[in-house]
Amino acid sequence: MQIQTDVVYDSEHALKLDIYGPDGVARGGIIQIHGGGWFRGDKAKDADWAQRWAARQYEVIVPNYRIAPAFHYPAAQADMDTLMAWVKKTRLPFDKAHLAAVGSSAGGNMAVELAIKYGIPAISLSGILDIGDWLAHHEAVQAEEGDTSDFNQRASATINQDGPNDPFYKWFITNYIAPADYAKATPAPRVTAQTGPLYLANSLNEFVPTSGLFQMGEAMSAAQVPFVLRTVVGSRHAKGYLDDVFDELNVFLNKVL
Repeated sequence: MQIQTDVVYDSEHALKLDIYGPDGVARGGIIQIHGGGWFRGDKAKDADWAQRWAARQYEVIVPNYRIAPAFHYPAAQADMDTLMAWVKKTRLPFDKAHLAAVGSSAGGNMAVELAIKYGIPAISLSGILDIGDWLAHHEAVQAEEGDTSDFNQRASATINQDGPNDPFYKWFITNYIAPADYAKATPAPRVTAQTGPLYLANSLNEFVPTSGLFQMGEAMSAAQVPFVLRTVVGSRHAKGYLDDVFDELNVFLNKVL
């Protein structure tokens, strides 16, 4: 495996990425976007997932992006636009016609956004997809951060595995997105026939509501774009159920790339 770390892709904002390359010819490229509710997280948190993709012969690009409280919506999404421009102009060892986006939690949201904007396939595990509608129906919920003090010291697969937590869900969304942008930040209404194929997964009893999954499914059906919806029993969040679905993710990418 070939690994490059701290490659600058946006000098203006000092944003860097890591690259995990396979031994031999890459079958395609993956943009791997870490989670963290747009307030925590780092590209190093997804090194494990990136290495698994590289072992399956993918060239994997894992970026950092701007997060709250220093930055707010749409800073992180704009960073992914900058990254896409960097990928297009940079010499990389894979056919750029075979590029997908993969992410978990907040990263799952941004992977879906890349599918909508650029028509590339995307995988989202527990993506933050129901934003405007959920907030409109949960005005009485009091936003609460809770204890996130050891977030960056814990394995991603062990974070937020205790089931529904509406106060926390509301807190990190409203911590990053202003009220005027709630509707704009919701992906489903912007799905078109040019959206890339999607694989969307969610646990049935986790803190990210399954409603976003089904909103996207309805929008993808209306646009006649291929998609997979996968629900997992229990309360595990995002990479917490990665082992359960990883073989399916490979099948999905084999079909769409």
